[in-house]
Amino acid sequence: MNNTPSLDTAAIDYQQQRFPYQPCAEQTRPGPATIHPVVVVGAGPVGLVTAIDLARQGIKVVLVDDDNTLSTGSRAICFAQRTLDIFDRLGCGQRMVDKGVGWNRGKVFLRDQPVYEFDLLPERGHARPAFINLQQYYVEGYLLEQAQALPDIDIRWSSKVSAIEHHADHETLTVDSPEGSYRLKARYVVAADGARSPLRRMMGLESVGHTFRDRFLIADVRMDAPFPAERWFWFDPPFHPNQSVLLHRQPDEVWRIDFQLGWDADPVLEKTPEKVIPRVRALLGPEVQFSLEWVSVYTFACVRMARFRHGRVLFVGDAAHCVSPFGARGANSGIQDAENLAWKLACVLQGQAPESLLDSYADEREFAADENLLNSTRSTDFITPKSGVSRCFRDAVLDLAREHGFARRLVNSGRLSLPATLHASPLNTGDHASFSAGMQPGAACCDAPLGGTNGTNGTSGTDNTDGRDWLLRHLGDSFVLMIFAPAASLAPSQLQELAGMTQARLPLRLLFVSATPATLSDCQILEGMGAAATQVHDIEGLAARRYDMPAHADAPGCYLIRPDQHVCARWRDIDVLAILQALWRATGHAGSGDAIAVKDAA
Repeated sequence: MNNTPSLDTAAIDYQQQRFPYQPCAEQTRPGPATIHPVVVVGAGPVGLVTAIDLARQGIKVVLVDDDNTLSTGSRAICFAQRTLDIFDRLGCGQRMVDKGVGWNRGKVFLRDQPVYEFDLLPERGHARPAFINLQQYYVEGYLLEQAQALPDIDIRWSSKVSAIEHHADHETLTVDSPEGSYRLKARYVVAADGARSPLRRMMGLESVGHTFRDRFLIADVRMDAPFPAERWFWFDPPFHPNQSVLLHRQPDEVWRIDFQLGWDADPVLEKTPEKVIPRVRALLGPEVQFSLEWVSVYTFACVRMARFRHGRVLFVGDAAHCVSPFGARGANSGIQDAENLAWKLACVLQGQAPESLLDSYADEREFAADENLLNSTRSTDFITPKSGVSRCFRDAVLDLAREHGFARRLVNSGRLSLPATLHASPLNTGDHASFSAGMQPGAACCDAPLGGTNGTNGTSGTDNTDGRDWLLRHLGDSFVLMIFAPAASLAPSQLQELAGMTQARLPLRLLFVSATPATLSDCQILEGMGAAATQVHDIEGLAARRYDMPAHADAPGCYLIRPDQHVCARWRDIDVLAILQALWRATGHAGSGDAIAVKDAA
């Protein structure tokens, strides 16, 4: 089933939409207040993804926002391949890609001369481009329409959280609305309320790190220009000397230009047309006609909270961590926070995991935040050197990079967002055989093209409107055991044990990845297993190569994949007890568990 709303959005101006306030049950129904499973505070991209992911897993969510609009201006525009894979799983990826401007290539300039260019997606065989550029208001609009189609999401606009009380088994929020204040109770609260997070402030918490003494101007410019859909970055260009400039193409013939201003720039004055238009004109030349769509001046910081979990309150996105915009790490990492947290909350609320599983959200995403902060800080230091020595080093690297590959690795105009490999996650089971490093435990799964599919298509929300089949569209939403062999090649006793695992308390889906099309025997076995088993054809052998598995069925190996499409264990054989132990560990139970206890739990 594809839940993507079938809307004609061509005429929708998402920046002008206004959403009416509706009285809620807490205001209209007398009696004891309901304790909701989850309240998400903040209806930006991260809050919307959290709510959608939870609702798709059967968890009822209240989503509150203190405003009644979507974002204005481009804001977050670069959405990485991993984020597009998440959008695919949630059912709205194709809409994003259809509207967005896909790009893989970028160019770096020093003054008025090109230094080098790069390709972010040298491998073929991926469903999605390395990045798309898409204004944040479109992303929010498409996510909102997806959320509105889900009955388990109660969206409350113009609802400002003004206080929070902690209790043993729930949280109580005070919500201010146009019709007065009311109390809203939840077993868990997800704080997705942005960089200035009022919830964080109410709880006496703070983010710490480094604020950079520099300012940048963003100008969204509508124009018909000959620039390709690439990322262009200038160091010290003649049209903006001693500073840096970044150019991106967006949909609707709108271009995003970032101008470095320096710390002494007046942020109010710099936003005026009298200051912005000459800067844009200097870049484009006198012959190009353009108009300003949106202008903003920002100062950036690399900061994070010490811990992302505080009892029943969990912080995600900018509320938990902030980075500079170079590298597209803000929204992308926040959406990965949401995906990481949602399946864990669902497991806890559905009684499939202990509450301690939520600690792994903090462990994993704090590690990812530190990786993003490190890369973002390095990028910012290279782009905005604060000493003469730093500037000399940067310019020497750029000069060398024209001809020398080693120097290009030192150029840092924003190391672009990649998903963190969660090496040290407590949910991982270590390798007991030799594998290549790629798809190690903790890594986000890699895609591959598939041929025909036999059996039930795995994930019900998967967006597959492009007509092709891909590996990632069969992974996620639940735990999946990906077996690199056709079903009929396994012994009947193995098939019986695997079938039992699909009906256990910790249910598992089976995905057989075969180097050949399914035979009649394969189809009969899959039919007997029902909706929990699927077989796909690794039509080009890319899945086997990327997961370091033999293409033949003589030695079937397997991978255990988490609901967020991260690897948590892999083997070169099929050992049901080892799989159960890894599943036990991956759902937050202490250690690997005693073998008998694990079997009893299953």
